[in-house]
Amino acid sequence: MYENTYDEIAKAQNGDKIAMDNLVKNNLGLVYTISKRFIGRGYDIEDLNQIGAIGLIKSIKKFDLNYNVKLSTYSVPFILGEIKRFIRDDGRVKISRSIKELG
Repeated sequence: MYENTYDEIAKAQNGDKIAMDNLVKNNLGLVYTISKRFIGRGYDIEDLNQIGAIGLIKSIKKFDLNYNVKLSTYSVPFILGEIKRFIRDDGRVKISRSIKELG
């Protein structure tokens, strides 16, 4: 199974859109599972899933075939990072406590 996945990853990294689509489709369950952790923070689950999918795509592009690790294991930090970055950057402007105390 790893060999087949590694072959798909190599193809995707070389620009094969079908291989990339297959990898993304086969790993969307991981994205959905991670996205569920962020329910209740004021964002639609569909938006979180899309942002998580961006993280998945980035992980496929950067995956190093020389390491003996599963794509899913490698992808988790990328998916989490994209979602957390989205939530952080999309939030309201935060005013520091020191500025509030001046007012």
